[in-house]
Amino acid sequence: MIDHAALLQAGRHPDPGAVLGCHGRGTQAQIRVFLPGARQVSLIGIGQSLSRLADTDLFEWQGPLDGLPTHYQLNWLDAGGNQHIAHDPYSFAPQLSLYDLHLFNEGRHMHVYRVLGAHPRVVDGIGGVLFAVWAPHAACASVAGDFNEWEGRFHPLRRRGEVWELFVPGVSAGMRYRFDILSRETGELLNKIDPYGYEFERRPATASIIVDSTAYSWHDDLWMRRRRQRDWTKSPLSVYEVHLGSWQRDETGTYLSYDELAKRLVTYVSSLGFTHIELMPVTEHPLDASWGYQPTGYFAPTSRYGTADDFRRLVDCCHQAGIGVILDWVPGHFPKDAHALARFDGAHLYEYADPARGEHRTWGTLVFDYNRNQVKNFSVG
Repeated sequence: MIDHAALLQAGRHPDPGAVLGCHGRGTQAQIRVFLPGARQVSLIGIGQSLSRLADTDLFEWQGPLDGLPTHYQLNWLDAGGNQHIAHDPYSFAPQLSLYDLHLFNEGRHMHVYRVLGAHPRVVDGIGGVLFAVWAPHAACASVAGDFNEWEGRFHPLRRRGEVWELFVPGVSAGMRYRFDILSRETGELLNKIDPYGYEFERRPATASIIVDSTAYSWHDDLWMRRRRQRDWTKSPLSVYEVHLGSWQRDETGTYLSYDELAKRLVTYVSSLGFTHIELMPVTEHPLDASWGYQPTGYFAPTSRYGTADDFRRLVDCCHQAGIGVILDWVPGHFPKDAHALARFDGAHLYEYADPARGEHRTWGTLVFDYNRNQVKNFSVG
């Protein structure tokens, strides 16, 4: 017989959705929640406490299904006596569509960056964030962050084939997070960044940061309209290539911010008559000396110079000045840093397993395995 409580307690349950949440049978409902360190738990609106299963942090309630809200709220006290109120994540149905998963597995999802990763959304009128990660070799996976004291056992993810997902209500943009992945092959617990993360902490910190990509208000309508009307095959083009970290520094030798670059760089390039700026890689990377050519966060501008919105403002400023922006992209390799893509789920996932094919000996980096549909899909977004 499976000891569900023991598996949850150890952070090793392969199918938490089969245990947690509300499960009805006829007119009766059974609610189970797992809250590490909780002293007591009750259902708001029902006025009844959940019973603790002996020597575990698994709590259970049984009662009539009639009158129970679909998305019920929990009220609990932690070990320090602090009160918490939140909707149960497992009261929400899986959010990823079978069509999205099908397209991703075939390598044909042209907007997979909008599906995998961390995305603020409203479900049934309740705000939160949908977390999703591809980890086929994981025994289980969870999300840890500012919202759960960096304790992944609070939020084990549901398995959807090779993808793990969970909608966590109450989580919002600006919060930090990571994925905790238990390798099925080695038993290691791996702390990993979000491969589709939109923003990261400034190095040497590595946590991903939730971003609401719809919040920024662009002011480049004129540029976008003219770009659509322009015949690029007959238009003059002159490109100023620049590495943001070495172009200029401030009086203390510190990197300029995206906002400072928007003032200095755009003015300088405009005065010289260039039509475009080509940015040497600005995707997130751990090593300054690599100049961005060994990236770890392919969907995030580096936090060395500011936030994702700060970068948007730089691009916006370029467009308002009539200057196009070209971004260098580095699909050839990625570094071996343990927090990033290397052995992402305890196995060779993004890289070739064969070291003769999977490693750039000169650079000490790994090579993407483009035999995998999902890796090809990662490269095209």
